[in-house]
Amino acid sequence: MPLMSSCPSQPRRAATSGAAACLLFLTTLAAHAPVAAAAGTSPPAPAAAALAATASAAPASASASASGATGASPHPVLDRIRARGYVTLAHREAAIPFSYVDGDGRPLGYALDLCHRVVESLRKSLNLPGLGEKYLAVTPKNRIDVIVDGRADLECGSTTNNAARREKVAFTVPHYVTGARYAVRADSPIGTLEQFEGHTLVSTAGTTPLTAVEQANHERMLRINVVAAPDHDKAIEKVENGQADGFVMDDVLLYGLISQRAHPEKFKVVGKFLTIEPLAIVLSKQDPEFKHLVDTEMKRLITSGEAQGIYEHWFMQPIPPHHVALNLPMNYLLKDFWKYPSDAVPF
Repeated sequence: MPLMSSCPSQPRRAATSGAAACLLFLTTLAAHAPVAAAAGTSPPAPAAAALAATASAAPASASASASGATGASPHPVLDRIRARGYVTLAHREAAIPFSYVDGDGRPLGYALDLCHRVVESLRKSLNLPGLGEKYLAVTPKNRIDVIVDGRADLECGSTTNNAARREKVAFTVPHYVTGARYAVRADSPIGTLEQFEGHTLVSTAGTTPLTAVEQANHERMLRINVVAAPDHDKAIEKVENGQADGFVMDDVLLYGLISQRAHPEKFKVVGKFLTIEPLAIVLSKQDPEFKHLVDTEMKRLITSGEAQGIYEHWFMQPIPPHHVALNLPMNYLLKDFWKYPSDAVPF
């Protein structure tokens, strides 16, 4: 199935969808171009070197004492990583191909591969060659909380960078830009949001597509029965067994989920984009130095072409567990954004 690359036509009150949002997105890219380009090519030597020089000599207690009268460390994430000796990577269990588990329960995926590269860069910049990794499985409902409360250092999945979430956490450079569409059964006549009127439409709890479709349903008085499933697998199962007429989610995730079903030919993805979703790795907003190191590595991966190679592996080649290729070339939104990689998004 080809990936639809047109901007959405249905207007919404929220700034994250519609043709206006797409225009705003591309306009913002152009406006940020000189600054972002400079940011992507500037060497990270000052901050990284300073951190590396003090990594072994400055324990967490020293950082805390240097923070002044507040008693709070200016580098809580870096102090935690040094003290523990590992980076905790939060991952999803069914966000194919971004972050999921294989048949043996092993976490893997496109976003996790990017996180592995970030950890490798931390080993060098912090002078911690033995820095390890640990995994923490998360859901759409708790993925933000585990970053806020320090249970994880990076959330490596398919989380949308939006204004509401930026109140709690930070995001690095987007690794994908997608939009919400609809998975339906192959014999379904439904092809637009309006055609779900009087039908049941499922989405995953705690996701932006669920919020968007609930808002559209209310504003347009469509009388759609919108229901929430606890995870992506349960949502696609509802469509498969007839409990729901469609599943609204980021279209790349829909293609991934369908490819892993026993009979993928029983589904199709329809409709125009309901939202525009820049997906990115999540991290704490309380440690600017940690964010600087993560951003610097993400920009290096993109400008060097390494990120494109990782993309090709997960989106164009056969992937576990069924070794089926998604065959999704990089869309124009991500190509344009990666010309001047930045953590700034217009939504």
